[in-house]
Amino acid sequence: MKVIQVRHAGGEYPVYVGQGLLGMTSILDRHLEGRVLVVSDQNVAKHYLDRLRPTLSRIQHKRKIILPAGEEYKTVASWQRILDELVELKAQRDATILALGGGVVGDMAGFAAASYMRGIRVIQMPTTLLAQVDAAVGGKTGVNHPQGKNLIGAFHQPAAVIADLDTLQTLDERDYRAGLAEVVKYGAIRDPGFFAWLDARADALAARVPDALVEAVYQSVRNKAEVVAADEKEAGQRALLNFGHTFGHALETFTAYQRYRHGEAVAIGMVLAARLSEFLGRCPTGTSDRLERLLQRLGLDTRLPADADPDRLLNLMRLDKKNRADQIRLILLDDIGQASVTPCPADDIREVLVK
Repeated sequence: MKVIQVRHAGGEYPVYVGQGLLGMTSILDRHLEGRVLVVSDQNVAKHYLDRLRPTLSRIQHKRKIILPAGEEYKTVASWQRILDELVELKAQRDATILALGGGVVGDMAGFAAASYMRGIRVIQMPTTLLAQVDAAVGGKTGVNHPQGKNLIGAFHQPAAVIADLDTLQTLDERDYRAGLAEVVKYGAIRDPGFFAWLDARADALAARVPDALVEAVYQSVRNKAEVVAADEKEAGQRALLNFGHTFGHALETFTAYQRYRHGEAVAIGMVLAARLSEFLGRCPTGTSDRLERLLQRLGLDTRLPADADPDRLLNLMRLDKKNRADQIRLILLDDIGQASVTPCPADDIREVLVK
């Protein structure tokens, strides 16, 4: 097991990375307080909820809520259901939410923890690769609005993150590949050495070789922890973690969250952002091809769908949270391992969308 400490304005918390962690009562016991609400979804609960029973059996006051699985259920209504369960539990400010699931469960449970009694503890227990390397770490929580992804939410740091890599062995192939897109992101924006390592171990990662997977998750969390420590609330460099996300979120919204996993949309978005970087002369020629080849080796599609509407996508991008003064601000590459936040003219963005 490896442990990374994530520092933030209010203190720090551990991220545990390893195998068999969900069944280790010694880890959970040191972080649990008060009454406990377990939040999971239908897909995850049937595989992993039982692994928490040795710990939960010692908790006198507890409840669970099993939500429908899928991005389309990341809504205000689902968040309200979690709050209702906390009220039924008679949870007080010392209560703890256990978020057992992927990014959707983690975001909603975290937002409920942030808003119930103005803040209670949440322990993130991510069961997807994407959540383990990104969504569960850093304190971003929220739900979607019909007009855009994650428009409603709050920053609320977890008390701990427990990333059990055993859960990745039952992960759907598409969900696993989608998580690899977020792993690649860290190398692309800030860690050229990690990008080179990923390029060398792409086949092993695609095959879920355990030692490669442990290293990939550890290095991803290390990178995320460094960014969060420097910029907890996305005032500066943390925005770099949204590389590919402005395009990706627009694509997810355009397809009503039905066609793409989040990481799949981000993979397409990263390539579009890299192409725009080259089009604007910000990075060396061939940078986008290098990124695209790695993503393709990991089994990810990198092209916009044939029915994509450039004007509709562009309008959706205008709602992105990074925008200021009606300017679309994107994360662009200066090179592999170097990125910056850049205001971009709509006409230039459209050029990339129509190619």
